[in-house]
Amino acid sequence: MTRYKQYKNQRTAFTAEEEAQADIAAEKADVERQADADAATQKATDKANGNQKLLDLGLSQAEATALTNYTPPEDEL
Repeated sequence: MTRYKQYKNQRTAFTAEEEAQADIAAEKADVERQADADAATQKATDKANGNQKLLDLGLSQAEATALTNYTPPEDEL
């Protein structure tokens, strides 16, 4: 599919080099977006696992929350 650019009210097709650059930029953005999503998922998992470890050590949820400021979602309570 041909992509276009607009400059001073003139629409022109991308050159082969511009197409390649746009493809590389899109792939890079996809990789970065996925890395951000993976990092957010990992952070949430780490918080939940850390909370569970504190509970396994014998702390109450209130004590674990006081230490870590992590409150589990309602469905986990």
